[in-house]
Amino acid sequence: MASLLTKTAAQVARRTLLPLSSRLYSSESPVYSRVDPVKGKVADDKVDMPDTLGHAVGTERFELLAKAAGNEDPFELNIKKRAKGTRGEPTIIPSMYHYRLVGCICEEDAVSINWMYLYKGEPRRCNCGYWFKLVDLEVPDYGQ
Repeated sequence: MASLLTKTAAQVARRTLLPLSSRLYSSESPVYSRVDPVKGKVADDKVDMPDTLGHAVGTERFELLAKAAGNEDPFELNIKKRAKGTRGEPTIIPSMYHYRLVGCICEEDAVSINWMYLYKGEPRRCNCGYWFKLVDLEVPDYGQ
């Protein structure tokens, strides 16, 4: 019984530890030796680590590039003042998408917000009587 247990332990050790140790102590890594992970991501040659912009991708990179260009609200999320609000001159709401959730504070002292979805090409009237219209947001190219 003891010899069977010893054989099993030796087989398990041979199957798991030897391949693992040969992979861990390999001196040459074919993939990582060809890739420069910071190429084009750092400001100059003296810096080893990329900054925040160098690590950012997608929406986060778009936002950081917009803020670097001076646009503090690239997604138009700040509060907008209501315009005239008539059917002929509705309050214009810019959006990157074909719909947007908009909240209207109908009275100055109101403690609740009336929420509604706006869709492109369909002006919508709030319960208080103000009209809103969704238009395309002009998105500048920040050179991503």
